[in-house]
Formats: sequence, structure tokens, C-alpha cells
Amino acid sequence: MRSGAKAIFWGGFAAGVLDITQAILAFGLMRGVKPIRIPQSIASGLLGPKAYQGGWQTATLGMLLHFFIAFTAAAVFYLASRKLRWMTERPILAGILYGEVVWAFMRYVVIQSSRMPLGPLTGPSLLTGPIGHIFCVGLPIALAVKKWGDVR
Repeated sequence: MRSGAKAIFWGGFAAGVLDITQAILAFGLMRGVKPIRIPQSIASGLLGPKAYQGGWQTATLGMLLHFFIAFTAAAVFYLASRKLRWMTERPILAGILYGEVVWAFMRYVVIQSSRMPLGPLTGPSLLTGPIGHIFCVGLPIALAVKKWGDVR
């Protein structure tokens, strides 16, 4: 059975899991950042620097925000694909492009309007940003919409 809700759920879930995993690995291995700091940094978009003193509570908030963003990204892709047929006909190309669009939107709109400072593009942020968003966000969402999206 195909459905928009199923496509959005699996696309958002896969993107959320893959994206947070790659961030924890990249920043942990390349910078020695403890895993709890990654979701706390997401929460800092709302709370500012005090998010890093909130322990598991702010880490949980960060995870909730992270998955909210992932499911929203999947929903936006799904809705756009209803109007732009090529997005489901060419899911690899659409996923690559969409991953870059999501990364740019997060970096230059969401972070700019949050309480989180915009950091420089470093090794880990390049891996998790423009490179990682192709494989961990755009492609999983596009492939989920291709597989489970409503047939038109």
C-alpha cells in the first residue's frame, strides 16, 4: 500500500536517523565532541548557549527538534513532488538537489534566524553539511517518496 503519510514517515525517519548519526560520528571522530553535545547544539537554536548546561533534557529537546525538521523536510519534498513529476521520475537527481537545498536552507535561513551562532565551514561541518545532506537527507527522502508515495 502506498500513501503520502507512509512516504513522509519513512523518509523523515531515515533522514533523521542518518543525519544525526553522521553528525555524532563526524564531530566525535574529527573533533572529539561528546554525542550529547550534538542534540544540545540543535536545542541551542531555541535556548542559546544555556542548552549546553541542560543535560539530557536539552539533548531530548534537540532530538525532538531534529526529527521535527526531518519530517518537515520529507513533507515538503512529498508535496513538491505532487506538482513536479520529475522528482519521483528521477529520484536520485531530485534527492541530490534536495539535500543541497535543505542544507542551504538550514544554514542560511534557520540557523541565521536562531540563537545558534553560524560557525565556519570546517571538516566536520562540510561532511555533515553539503556532503552529508545529499546522502543522509535528500536521497533517503526522495527514495522513500518514490517507493511509498501515492501513485498519480
